[in-house]
Amino acid sequence: MAKTPMMQQYEDAKQACGDAILLFRMGDFYELFYEDAKTAAGTLGLALTSRDKGENPIPMAGFPHHQLDGYLAKLIRAGFRAAVCEQVEDARKAKGLVKREVTRVVSPGTLTDDALLNPQEHNYLAAITLGPQPKATQPKNGLKVIDVQEPRVGVAWAELSTGTFFAADFSRDEVVDQLARINPSECLVSDEAQDTLGADQLRGMMLTPRPAWAFSRDAAVSALSHQFGTRTLDGMGFGEQDGLAIQAAGAVLEYLRETQKTSLDHIQRLTPYRNTEILEIDEATRRSLELTRTIRDGQREGSLLSTLDRTVTSMGARLLTDWLANPLTNLNLIQKRQEAVATLIDNDGLRATIQTQLKTIYDMERLLARVSTGRASPRDLSFIGTTLEQLPPLKTLLEDQPGGLLQELEQSLDVCADLQALLASALVENCPLQIRDGGVIQAGYHEELDQLRQMSDGGKQWI
Repeated sequence: MAKTPMMQQYEDAKQACGDAILLFRMGDFYELFYEDAKTAAGTLGLALTSRDKGENPIPMAGFPHHQLDGYLAKLIRAGFRAAVCEQVEDARKAKGLVKREVTRVVSPGTLTDDALLNPQEHNYLAAITLGPQPKATQPKNGLKVIDVQEPRVGVAWAELSTGTFFAADFSRDEVVDQLARINPSECLVSDEAQDTLGADQLRGMMLTPRPAWAFSRDAAVSALSHQFGTRTLDGMGFGEQDGLAIQAAGAVLEYLRETQKTSLDHIQRLTPYRNTEILEIDEATRRSLELTRTIRDGQREGSLLSTLDRTVTSMGARLLTDWLANPLTNLNLIQKRQEAVATLIDNDGLRATIQTQLKTIYDMERLLARVSTGRASPRDLSFIGTTLEQLPPLKTLLEDQPGGLLQELEQSLDVCADLQALLASALVENCPLQIRDGGVIQAGYHEELDQLRQMSDGGKQWI
């Protein structure tokens, strides 16, 4: 049976997104076909029907478009990747078949929506690339000499929802311990890396196979230099010895570009991870200490982190996780933290006032990332404005406080007064969740918009 133009369009989109489950927008619904429909029916609890009920019916399932976030969350939690194919032109103006494009591929390591993320935890996408194996040489005297240099592994990890990006290289024996520290939600690997490292070293992680070219040095340097607007990465602290780290970072960036199909401007720096000031903890010890997860069920609740966590913001909870996962060995840095803690312990009023102020602050890291990737809602912008309103009084509270760390925080805190004033004057007090709901901009902010609203509301009078 000949394919309809729509089904051919579906199959073209499916081919472009590989093994991801394709959510194909058709009017007010997202539809799934063939094996994707069978998978979704079992995983999401959707009714499995069929299209073209003839000799070769096509399995089919679907759900209303406004339920996308909920079903995406279920697919990701079940370990699947999902591609979202949207209608990119108005169906009423389309001549023939409505144009559709895959606008993003969502995987465990590329989440940005609050509905899909745990606000207290990082959500890293990592990549691993292998260095060359030690080689044997045959000198003239006939003795075989083995290069005893330890094989190295390049590792990079980024969080799309905040823009943080790190890279380093480690010995092969260190990889398990470092991955336990990073705890990535998804790990990009070449076939060679997957075969060489084996199941033991990569157990418990969602692995996404990538072609060997995705880890090439030239492609990595080109992609990273273009992203950061530099000719080299020397200014970021990388040198010739960091080739494997750069290759892994290039693979991460290429995957994000391929799947997100949008701006990544919020990723502004690649930071070299140097463990000279960090206490290295092996995987077994980390598990036994239950720093961030319990041995019994791998949950946060019951760990040292959950016992210590009295933070009142999502950003603070993630920072505390970092501090526990990466204990300092630098005495000066440790003492700076202790001085700041002592100041707050000795001043109950100051501490309580700061906590009260912080409770009104939203997750700026993730809000700004959604703005950068073009996925912010009107309510996200409202939350940014609300947070900016709280910064001047918070900055005042930190002024003239003893302790170097508190002074550094006060000096680095930019209240962004111009942006706060713009958002306050432009947005209504209670912004809708979606732009399509309308009513985002205040009356009086834009004269032409006010006129259009009057024409829309009073159409009969205008006629």
